[in-house]
Amino acid sequence: MFIQPWDSALDPAEWHDWLASTDRFGVLAVNNLDPTQAPIMVPTHFTTIGDELLIHLARPNPVWPHLEAATEVRLAVIGDYSYIPTYWRTKPGDADENGVPTSYYASVQFVCRPTIIDDPQGKAQILATQLADFQPEGRHGSTAVDAEPYGRMLPGIRGLRLAVQHVDAKFKYDDHKPVEHRERVTDHLEARRHGLDAGAAVQQRRRLAAIGDWQTHRDQS
Repeated sequence: MFIQPWDSALDPAEWHDWLASTDRFGVLAVNNLDPTQAPIMVPTHFTTIGDELLIHLARPNPVWPHLEAATEVRLAVIGDYSYIPTYWRTKPGDADENGVPTSYYASVQFVCRPTIIDDPQGKAQILATQLADFQPEGRHGSTAVDAEPYGRMLPGIRGLRLAVQHVDAKFKYDDHKPVEHRERVTDHLEARRHGLDAGAAVQQRRRLAAIGDWQTHRDQS
């Protein structure tokens, strides 16, 4: 993922906090066993535990042979994205049609080493951890291997532990533009309120408060 200096995370806490505020749903990318074919892409929820990501997938999923051969995989998460039209980004006094459009978004990508889990107890542990993450209110059955309702379903899934080797984090919200420009675009986002405009506006205001003028911020860093 290409990251300009002004789009990079301010520190690891920034992307950790952003990820914690999402539904932790991403796309797992795995190299195809046939190098002439496209990579395998699997949309999935995941749970973060320390330096690991936990996933479970259906046993019939065609990704498994490719995962078994993989040394590294990538999992990408994207959120708070919005299209920014030309006329929002024109320079003061310039014609609307001379503006250059762009996309705003936040993205975190993990490069990981995969370990497939077929042991029933290991799969039950992944399932229990994910249920605690996504359904902390409970109201689900026991995840024990020998208990209903999930024990008998465990053969139908395989677990996946992804040991995180590297993280790329990007927050693309025009932070290199003048403060007035960013404030104006945020106002437009909050007024339009289409799709994820509200989330993009929150991220832009947050980054603006943290960075202020990019040139000054860079010189002080």
